[in-house]
This record gives sequence, structure tokens and C-alpha cells, in this order.
Amino acid sequence: MSEIGKTLKAARIEKGYTLDDLQQITKIQKRYLIAIEEEKFADLPGEFYVKAFIKQYAETVGLDSSSLTAQLASATSASSPDSETASSEEPHSRVEATRQSIQKTDRFNRFFNLLPTIIIVAVVVIILGSIYAVAWNNHRKNSSTQQIQSSSKVSVSSSSTKKAASKTTSSKTSSTTKSSSAKAKSSSKKSTAKSKSTKTKFNLTSNSGSSFVYQMKGVSEFKQVKLSIDGSKAWSEISAGGTQQWQGTLSTGEGHTVTLPSGTSQLVIQLGNSKATSLTINGKKFDFLKDNDSLTVRTITITSAE
Repeated sequence: MSEIGKTLKAARIEKGYTLDDLQQITKIQKRYLIAIEEEKFADLPGEFYVKAFIKQYAETVGLDSSSLTAQLASATSASSPDSETASSEEPHSRVEATRQSIQKTDRFNRFFNLLPTIIIVAVVVIILGSIYAVAWNNHRKNSSTQQIQSSSKVSVSSSSTKKAASKTTSSKTSSTTKSSSAKAKSSSKKSTAKSKSTKTKFNLTSNSGSSFVYQMKGVSEFKQVKLSIDGSKAWSEISAGGTQQWQGTLSTGEGHTVTLPSGTSQLVIQLGNSKATSLTINGKKFDFLKDNDSLTVRTITITSAE
């Protein structure tokens, strides 16, 4: 057991992390990190948390967590195997119950977040259906009236009158077709012009140490964030509107996509290894490393602006 703290501390120093950096990434209090490095495991809340904190510490600095936890288990099992089992089972059951409760709450919240959109779509469909029904009914009435008028004219008109009516109908159809074509071309040009005018880009508005604030122009809301890792393990956390949407550690070659709630206009992204992390927001590649590429840990805040 005497080598666990030294091994973790050496890996942290090699990664270039301070204890404050590690506290920000892992969310483990600094006093517990110091206790782990000095192997004062009795200062931690309990044996369950000793294992959990060592595992998270190891994964953050790129070590094999299973090897370290195995060392810890072999050192403690000889002294009190029964007490370890009894003490670990109860926290584990509480953690599992909490996890299941959070999952149920998340599903419930996602449904209620989507409920306004579902209602709006249903109302739009009902309105369009009503408009279509009224238009179709008017069309049938007009067709029926025209047929009656045409039948009465046939009985009292000559063949020359029929030809004139045919020419008039043909002229109206041609005029309507040309008008529709002109409107379609005009709409297409306007759509192209609008697309060109709303070019998406990121602007740095402020910077303080490892904290950066950007404005993403050309978008009204954030819909999706994609992370890609290359080179080494990297921890990341994504929050929207003050609520954590995802956090975790990804290995090199791995990626993760986070779908954001409707109406999200502000993002906060924390990166534990920004040099190994690539970000794509709403399908747009975000080159944040151009603003001080020497930083490893950074916090990025982004707001949308049309």
C-alpha cells in the first residue's frame, strides 16, 4: 500500500497538474487528494470512498486504476475482510439507488422539456389541416358552380363561344404557371442570400487565466456538442443553462455526442486535457487552441448570437 500515494503523485506531476487542477477536474476535495498522496486513508470518509477516489484519481492522470485498487484491496483484505465487505455493500446500495433515482428524474425532465414542442407541433398540424379542409371545400363548390354554368352556356351558345372559352382558360393557366415559377425563383434567391448572410463563427470576448468567454454568431440556440479525443485520456464536463448535461473521461480515439435541451443559449465546457480534445458545436468545428495552446486545463463559456 505504501507505493499507491507515491505512484499517483508522480503521475500527477508528470501530467503537469497541480492539486487545485486535480480538484477542479475530479471534484474531489483538495484535503482528500493530499490524504491519498500521503496515504492517510483514515482521513477519508470510509473504505468505499478510498477506492472510488483512488480509481478516479488514477484515471485522470492516465494510470491503470484496476491495478491500484487491487493493491489497496490486497493490503486491506488481510486485516479486516469482513468489515470491508459490510462497509462497502451499504454505500454501494445507496449509490445504486441514487443513480436509478437520477435516471428516472432525467427521463421525466426530458419528457417535460419536449412537451411544449409536441403541443406546438400538434397545434400547427390542426391549423394546417383546417385550412386545407376549407380550401378543398371551396374548390369543390367552385368546380360544381362552373360545371352548372358551363352546361347552361352549351345549350344556348355556338361552337365559336366554346373556342373562345377554351382559349381564355388556356391563357389563365399559362399566366398562373408563370406567376408560380417567378415566385419560386424569388423565394430561392432570398433563401440563398439569407444563408450566405448568416455565416457561423466564434469570437473571443474575454479571457482570464484558464477561463475563456466566446460568442458564437449565426446561431439562435445550441443543439449538439461533439467531443473527440486524440493522443491521451481526457476528462470533460458539459453544462447548459447551469445544469450539467454530461461528464466523463474518454480515451484516445473515442468520441461522445451530447444532445442539448431545446432553447439552450449558453454552454459551459470544462476540459481537463484540452490539447487532446476536439470540439464540434452544431456541426461547426471550434478551434479553441488558437487562444493560448499551452494550457492543459481550461473552462470555456459560449453564448449564442444570431
